[in-house]
Amino acid sequence: MANRSDENPGNSEPVATLHDNTMSAKDDRRARGQALRTAVPFKLHAGWSVPPERADPIELLKRADTGRVPELIPIRYGRMLHSAFTFCRGSALVMAADLIHTPSTGVKVQTCGDCHALNFGAFATPERNVVFDINDFDETLPGPWEWDLKRLAVSLVLIARDNAFKAKVAAEAAAAVTQAYVCKMEELSRKPILDIWYDRIDWEHVIAEAPDEALKKSLKDDLKKAQKRTAQARYFPKMTHREDGRLVITDNPPLIYHVKNDPDFAERMKKGFMLYRESLQEDKQRLLDRYQICDVAMKVVGIGSVGTTCAVALMTAPDDEPLFLQIKEARASVLEPYVGASGFANHGQRVVAGQRIMQSASDILLGWMKLDNGKHFYVRQLRDTKVKLVPEEWGADHLIGMSEVMGKVLARAHARSGDSAVIAGYLGDSGEFERAIADFALSYADQMEKDHSALVAAVNSGRIKAEIA
Repeated sequence: MANRSDENPGNSEPVATLHDNTMSAKDDRRARGQALRTAVPFKLHAGWSVPPERADPIELLKRADTGRVPELIPIRYGRMLHSAFTFCRGSALVMAADLIHTPSTGVKVQTCGDCHALNFGAFATPERNVVFDINDFDETLPGPWEWDLKRLAVSLVLIARDNAFKAKVAAEAAAAVTQAYVCKMEELSRKPILDIWYDRIDWEHVIAEAPDEALKKSLKDDLKKAQKRTAQARYFPKMTHREDGRLVITDNPPLIYHVKNDPDFAERMKKGFMLYRESLQEDKQRLLDRYQICDVAMKVVGIGSVGTTCAVALMTAPDDEPLFLQIKEARASVLEPYVGASGFANHGQRVVAGQRIMQSASDILLGWMKLDNGKHFYVRQLRDTKVKLVPEEWGADHLIGMSEVMGKVLARAHARSGDSAVIAGYLGDSGEFERAIADFALSYADQMEKDHSALVAAVNSGRIKAEIA
C-alpha cells in the first residue's frame, strides 16, 4: 500500500506488505503461477492435521479478551456458544494460528482476515445501487490469498451442518465457493487492470441467479425491506427520544447504553471526531459539517467485536435530519503475529485502507480516528440500506447459490490488490484444487466443532463466564 499518511517509520517489526507491482506481461506472470504448482502441489491443501503443540484454543480466546470491556466479555462467549458456526465467527485468532501451518504459494493479497459467510452482505453504494460484497474488515491485512478462501469454505460447511443438510451438501458448498473463485480469477486475469477495479456484483445479479422463483421473491423482499430501513424512517424514531428538550440515544442495556462510570467518554469521542473529520475527503468534510453531534452511546455488535469499544453517534442537521455513525475500535489484526505488523500506526486507518482496496464501493463517510487514551477507531454510517444474510433460513440450493456468489466476490476483492494472472496460473482448471479445498474445509470444520465443544466445557466448568444477550 502506497502513500501511508500515518506510517510509523520507527517500527522495527516486519511489516505485512503486498506484492511489488512489478510490470511484466500477463503470460509471464501466468507461467510463474503455473510453476508454483510444483513447489506447492494442490494435494498439500487437502485435509487438516493438528500441528504438534497446538495452542489451547480457549487460552487464545482469553488472550484476546485483554483490553475489552470486562462486563461485556461474557456476552461475547454467550454468542459463541450457540453453535460451531458462531464459534467460528468469534475465533478468527484461533484459525489464524492454525492457518500458518497450512501450505501457501507465497502470493499475497489484501485479505479480509476474517472471511466467513456472514461477513458478506448487500448494501447501497454512494450512487444508491445495491451491491453484494464483503462488509467487515476488522482483521484486514496483506497476507496469503489461500487463508481467506479456506476460512470462507469452512464457514459454509459449518452452516450446512447447522442446517442439518446432508454431508454431500456441505462438501458441495465448499467446492462451489472454490470453483467460483477459480473461474472468476481466471476471468479477471484476462481483463485490463482498470476493468478489475470497475467490476462489481449487484444484488439484482444475485436475485437473477437464484435457483428458483420462491427464492427470487424472498431476495427481492429482503431488498425492499432494506430500502425502507433508513435512518429517518426506522432508526431515528426507534433509537432516540427527547430528554430535557434534547435528542438522545435510547438505552437498551446491555446492548445499547450510556457510559456512566466514565463521565469523559462522550467528550473524548467528540474530540476524536476532529481527527475523524480530517481523514475524510474535503467534500465529505463539508457534508459532515452540516451535522452536529447530539449524543454518543456504547452499542454492542457482532461476536468477535463484543467487548471492544464500539459506539454509535447520533448526529442531526437542521429540522432534526438524523445521521447515525458507527464508531468501532480497531485493534491489531489477528493475522499480525503470522504475516507481519500493519504498515499503519493507526489501526483504524489500516481497516479503512483495506476496505477501500477490497470493496467495489465503500461508504462515503468511512474514516478513522484516535482518542487521547490511545485507542484507534474507524467510523462509518450505521446500517445504510443493508441486506443481512440469514443462513439459518437457507435451503440447500440457496446455500450452494450463495457459495458461488461469495466465491466470485472474494476473487474480485483479491484481484484488486493481488496478481490475478499469477493466482489464475496456479489454480488452472483441472478441478483438483477445488477438491483439495473442500477436503480441507470438511476436516477443519471437524476441528471447529471440537473447539466449540471445548468452549462449552469451559463454560460448564466455570473456566469461562458466558451470558446470553
